[in-house]
Amino acid sequence: MEAIGVEAKMAHLLTYAIVSLFFSVSSAVFDLIPEHNFVTCVANQSPQYSATISKLVYSPHSPSFSFIFQSSIQNFRFNSTKYHKLQYIITPYSADHVKAAIICSKVHGLQVRMRSGGHDYEGLSYNSYVPFIIIDLVNLNNVRVDSNNGTAWVQAGATVGELYYHVANQSKGQGFPAGVCPSMGAGGHISGGGQGTLMRKFGLAADNVVDAIVVTADGNILDRQGMGEDFFWAIRGGGGGNFGVVVEWKINLVPVPPKVTVFNIPRTLEQNATKLIHRWQQIAHKFHEDLFIRIIIFVGKDSKGGKTIQANFNSLFLGTSDQLVPLMAKSFPELGLKPEDCKEISWIQSTIYSNGENPGQPLEVLLDRNRVQKGFFKGKSDFVTQPISETNLEAIWEVMLEGEAGVMVWDPYGGKMSEISESSIPFPHRAGVLHNIQYFSKWQEGGYLAEQRHLKWINRLYNFMAPFVTKNPRTAYVNYRDLDIGRNIHGIFSEAKVWGEKYFKGNFDQLAHIKGMVDYGNFFKNEQSIAPNFYL
Repeated sequence: MEAIGVEAKMAHLLTYAIVSLFFSVSSAVFDLIPEHNFVTCVANQSPQYSATISKLVYSPHSPSFSFIFQSSIQNFRFNSTKYHKLQYIITPYSADHVKAAIICSKVHGLQVRMRSGGHDYEGLSYNSYVPFIIIDLVNLNNVRVDSNNGTAWVQAGATVGELYYHVANQSKGQGFPAGVCPSMGAGGHISGGGQGTLMRKFGLAADNVVDAIVVTADGNILDRQGMGEDFFWAIRGGGGGNFGVVVEWKINLVPVPPKVTVFNIPRTLEQNATKLIHRWQQIAHKFHEDLFIRIIIFVGKDSKGGKTIQANFNSLFLGTSDQLVPLMAKSFPELGLKPEDCKEISWIQSTIYSNGENPGQPLEVLLDRNRVQKGFFKGKSDFVTQPISETNLEAIWEVMLEGEAGVMVWDPYGGKMSEISESSIPFPHRAGVLHNIQYFSKWQEGGYLAEQRHLKWINRLYNFMAPFVTKNPRTAYVNYRDLDIGRNIHGIFSEAKVWGEKYFKGNFDQLAHIKGMVDYGNFFKNEQSIAPNFYL
């Protein structure tokens, strides 16, 4: 990383002071002139679009305002504007529109939230308790595939499903390593790293980014060359909403075979699930990198209809069943995989299968942004570096069986993930990690009491897991955002470091240093955003 001198730091601080004074005065003046409101400002900054500004900027008085606000919200815990101070929603069609939104937000003293898919677990991409706007990237959803060079430009408002669909349609034999939920926005997903079923072979989504277009807090539109390597490093895994508005990613595509093999094998406690899970922890990170087996653990039914723990061993293998069955017999014979358990499909069909759906459906289901069942939910995460004993697993099951049970998803690491340096990008969870854990509780019943029942379950389980996961810090995955591990009150570095080291470990200091250089006024901020550090 490039070192920054004291003179440069002082220059940035002086610049910030001057800019802040200018925008404070400008805001006060414009507030006295009705025609110079936010909408007029955006129109003036976007003259080529001013004739139809009503299709670009929406105020609470707009008929479509509530619909647009709620359109991509996945978590009903945050789908109301009643207690928030949302002033405008802008739905840009270009980076210039994003630039206009940023400039005009500064002029009018508004904060900015950026939303690509609406999957932020804590709703930080579309909520605030101070006056703010949402830059909703829904219209920036183009995917341009260059199959000859094995790359693609993906706009940040495209969903992961749209990305998969267009890659498969336009580039045979190529895919991309990203997550299992097709309605996630590519912008936020890649910004946080982007783990998925291909990561043991090819790494994270962010590991495969080679360029980007970003709009900065100063309104500059920069590519990789323009932003420099420090800035480019920070946006690939440093979390969304921290350094600027990424409007487009350039990604490297990866080779996938004509046929892949999937299976889903359920096992209950009666069927030795505990022993199988214990064994999986010892070997899954050592499997051939073409083999990915995750475990979905939840409360199911035993043979007598009573409550029990069920574990679904859910797999993607980059090859045929004839190759997989003998490999499993050697690597994980305890699971007892049979040829009839396997299904051979295309890679693009596997993206539907991994989301728990029938892979025989038309591929166009990947384009349906509303296919996911929305509801109220809470998520948390952990990383595991030592196998959990069978005795402790049995104790965990007892906690899971109490109350309004949710689910745990254990994703194996190893393979390519262990080969990439912790500091290659901000995402640090690499060599030595056996698996990630996602705790997830989802419900449909509204109201305070229902929420408290489900939060009680997930918090009790998370607290019980403390002895079995990473420590000092207890690490977490930023894409499973969790405000319980810390939040910003005053927006200062020491405060942000409490939660920042849990997501980014030793990379947090460098992220805060870069934040101080590219957003020295801390314009992009929320309850869990990286605060600038000018003194690294």
